[in-house]
Amino acid sequence: MLKHLTTAIAALLCFASAGAGLAQEKADPVQKVTAATPPPKLIVMIAVDQFSADLFAEYRPRFTGGLARLASGAVFPAGYQSHGATETCPGHSTILTGNHPANTGIIANNYFDPSTAREDKRLYCAEDESVAGTTSGSGKYAPSVKHLLVPTLGDLMKARDPKTQVVSVAGKDRAAIMMGGHQADEVMWLAPTGLASYRGTTLSPTAQQASSAIVAAIAQARPALTLPADCTAHDIAIPLEKGGTVGTGRFAREGGDFRRFMASPEADGAVLATAAALRQARKMGEGTGTDLLIVGLSATDYVGHSTGTEGSEMCLQMTAIDRELGDFFARLDATGIDYAVALTADHGGHDMPERNRQNAWPDAERVEKTLDPDMIGKEVGQKLGLPQPLLFSDGPFGDMYLSRTLTPAQRKAALAEITARFRAHRQVEMVATAEELAMRPISKQAPDTWSTLDKLRASFNPQRSGDFVVALKPRVTPIPESGMGYVATHGSVWDYDRRVPMLFWRKGLSGFEQPNAVMTVDILPTLAPLAGLTLDMNKIDGRCLDLLSGPESSCR
Repeated sequence: MLKHLTTAIAALLCFASAGAGLAQEKADPVQKVTAATPPPKLIVMIAVDQFSADLFAEYRPRFTGGLARLASGAVFPAGYQSHGATETCPGHSTILTGNHPANTGIIANNYFDPSTAREDKRLYCAEDESVAGTTSGSGKYAPSVKHLLVPTLGDLMKARDPKTQVVSVAGKDRAAIMMGGHQADEVMWLAPTGLASYRGTTLSPTAQQASSAIVAAIAQARPALTLPADCTAHDIAIPLEKGGTVGTGRFAREGGDFRRFMASPEADGAVLATAAALRQARKMGEGTGTDLLIVGLSATDYVGHSTGTEGSEMCLQMTAIDRELGDFFARLDATGIDYAVALTADHGGHDMPERNRQNAWPDAERVEKTLDPDMIGKEVGQKLGLPQPLLFSDGPFGDMYLSRTLTPAQRKAALAEITARFRAHRQVEMVATAEELAMRPISKQAPDTWSTLDKLRASFNPQRSGDFVVALKPRVTPIPESGMGYVATHGSVWDYDRRVPMLFWRKGLSGFEQPNAVMTVDILPTLAPLAGLTLDMNKIDGRCLDLLSGPESSCR
């Protein structure tokens, strides 16, 4: 049983495995996977939000459950979300498309269209802004996959065989949508109302049952978890500038507190329970072909943002996710289905600078308020006599957009003045203009050798990217002040945000470890041959990774 879950969600998971026991008892001896082994009946794609390669390396010796199982398979500890915009939406868009954000079109969680009628010009990566009465604000948009410009693995599988089942369930809508693609049978994510999907979509009976169980779980108060002995070294309080501390949390919460529910192991347990229930109800993996079950686990990201990556909270989260995945796999094992698993992350993450400074990195710092783009835009507008608002952005780094009301001469003057100010700032590593990025081809070299410009180019889409992009220097956290709920983040061009583990497992697959750099865009072309799917590699940025140790190859 998933020990940390409330009774309602645990009961749902039991329902998902009901009547599925005898197949394992009568199963044949494990056969070694070879090039001649038939495709698995089920592919399970798991993305753990903000599960950096650093976290994987730190906690790997302690894993005893599901993550330990995956670490016995084909292990690529130096996977890369190779692009520069290491955010949730771009990262998830690479995992099952085989393409960099430059080609998926998902350049950031939010981007701007200065020509749109919206006053703030802001678009959310997974919305349909043409729906009347919507905005990009949280809970105010119409979720949609329309911004994703390329097909996913599920889309390609269903194009070959419409009977293929594709189900995507995640903690965040953008995770479920970007991995689920355009043709998924069911797409859903956690919400205060339990589970949500696209507007106008009615949840299936099983999803409705799961949603009710999740609502009941959220409504219950949560006592503090017990801190395992191997987490005590992380149990150090870190004061915050706006009051309070982090680093000693135990995930206690009041009933009905959805925000704290999401930033705890409970959220991942709810997603895994729902995924298990949907697999059971739809009999995924029990047909003649190969089905695809997509699972997006978002709690690690919420924990990382709220408390950093090195406190007791993250230690509890790593312990829990290992256990939960172990229970999830055990229920899949009980069905007797031949299934394969891939696990990675949408991006990495970096700890809060206050704890970094305590732990032997004195140069870690927060971004200075003088890098506020709104302030810079106003100052430049006043100096040059230009109309306001002049500059649109989502923060002190990333894509920056100039107003479309400017004349060519005004635009040239504004761009020169604003980029000069950013370049002169001591915390800025690079400013790259759209013109510079458009002239540069996407690198074909190993991602650990990429320059900063290479990384930014892989996130650059000429129709959606800004007039220029700002990259901050390493270990500059782009949050000016720490406060409860938001102390650390990601999104930089640096390897602590780019490096993620890539793990592949199947019963009978001989394990090995490849420490050289690979990319998340390699996952689609690696999984496609397992499903017997032929790809047009001219439309793919990644390459197939051979999962068979020895002279044979899985890249057939």
